[in-house]
Amino acid sequence: MKWVTVFLSASRKIDPVYGDWADRLGEGIARAGMGLVYGGNHVGPMGRLADGARRGGGKVVGITPHFFNDDGLADRKCDELILVESMRERKAKLEARGDAFVVLPGGIGTLEEFVEILVGRTLEQHQKPIVLVNQGGFWDDLIAMLRKQMDRGFVRAHTFELMHMVETPEEAVEWLARRLGVMG
Repeated sequence: MKWVTVFLSASRKIDPVYGDWADRLGEGIARAGMGLVYGGNHVGPMGRLADGARRGGGKVVGITPHFFNDDGLADRKCDELILVESMRERKAKLEARGDAFVVLPGGIGTLEEFVEILVGRTLEQHQKPIVLVNQGGFWDDLIAMLRKQMDRGFVRAHTFELMHMVETPEEAVEWLARRLGVMG
């Protein structure tokens, strides 16, 4: 089974549309025959992602620090829930467990995860596919910043070739299923 690690928000204070996108992505991953790896909490879009994958009949692996579990945020319905000591350990395990990465809208934690995975790909530390879901233009400013950095020589010219940008969760699943050679 191929595993898709998804980075996204766990905020309860954002527009519900972000939860809808996460739900659609989770269900699509499962229906395509892929497993979900994610931050392991059942809050906001993060919880909707896992629920969508379960509804689609998929396997769900959650990875979260003990302190989120202690606060009652961990998703106890995961097929496998891995408790770690720190956010750094969580990121390392999320990277290691995934065969590919999808980035949905999120805050600074999601941004950090995306940039770390992209840097790893840029430095040839991994060859795993990266999909940035730019639904509603959410990541437009980040894309503009990366282009500015590239134009001024701070970012390698081939950086945009190392990730695939789509506008919908469905496009992300379709592209990954082809790229990873899975059939739903």
